[in-house]
Amino acid sequence: MDPPEEPARCPARGTCPVFLAMSSGTVSYAPSGLCPALERNLGEEPWGTDSLPQPDQGLPPPLSAVPVPWKSVGPCKGHRESPGALVETSAGEEAQGEEGPAAAQLDVSRLRSSSMEIREKGSEFLKEELHKAQKELKLKDEECERLSKVREQLEQELEELTASLFEEAHKMVREANVKQAASEKQLKEARGKVDTTLFAEFQAWRESPTLDKTCPFLERVYREDVGPCLDFTMRELSALVRAAVEDNTLTIEPVASQTPPTVKVAEVECGSANTCALSGLARVCRHRIRLGDSESHYYISPSSRARITAVCNFFTYIRYIQQGLVRQDAELMFWEVTRLRKEMSLAKLGFFPQEA
Repeated sequence: MDPPEEPARCPARGTCPVFLAMSSGTVSYAPSGLCPALERNLGEEPWGTDSLPQPDQGLPPPLSAVPVPWKSVGPCKGHRESPGALVETSAGEEAQGEEGPAAAQLDVSRLRSSSMEIREKGSEFLKEELHKAQKELKLKDEECERLSKVREQLEQELEELTASLFEEAHKMVREANVKQAASEKQLKEARGKVDTTLFAEFQAWRESPTLDKTCPFLERVYREDVGPCLDFTMRELSALVRAAVEDNTLTIEPVASQTPPTVKVAEVECGSANTCALSGLARVCRHRIRLGDSESHYYISPSSRARITAVCNFFTYIRYIQQGLVRQDAELMFWEVTRLRKEMSLAKLGFFPQEA
């Protein structure tokens, strides 16, 4: 048989600081930093010869019968661990030491990767925004350039239009000055040619204009111009035409060539489309007259129409003067009246425009 194993003893038992206290025959102590083997075999280990005996007993009681309050006060100076425990502890510490920097390095790598990803996304976003801004700026530059060209074109057109208007205005002023000079010249010539008696009669009539044929001015015009100009072969119709001209109730209208004329009994008696109702001559009649509200129409030749038109123009101007619509000097008015009298004289002699 193998010899019994010797209980494990703490190699540093004698050097461990033990605080003993004597109280009611019991021993209270507090070992600190005991090794596991010592803790397992503490109840079986006998006391050494150098331990203090109890006063009432010769030998110390076993630890299992003595209540011992434990209190750790520090590691034992002589405590040593087993090589396996030391290897495991150092390996764990080494693993923890190695795992700590690796985890920290991994975290740093992750942070760097996240930071780089954020930077890349931010850079891409900024590039896109910059591209958009550059595109918008380019469009705005193109729009500004287009508007600038439009403004330059408008300014050029405005300058050309202004120059054209100024040129036209100067041209109109020159023409007006030329006409005014010609009118003044004609007036001076008329003053030298016009009978002072005729002008005096006209000036007296102008002071109180009237259509009464008894005034000297109109009586002369009727006798020298109006009467002879409206003196046609058909005396009865001539008198009716003269009365209608004086009352301003005579109407002259063109004849429609595409439809045959329809005349009433009076028209048939006084003339037809190929016979002048006033002169009785065979002429191509392109116009006809109507007297007042009568439904009868009378065909007239171009010569008869020119004579009636000349007299109507004279009476129209006289009525304008009477109504105050003509605002000119007496000399200019007299010159216009003289011209109208000339037109009546020419029409009476058979001189008239071909379109009549």
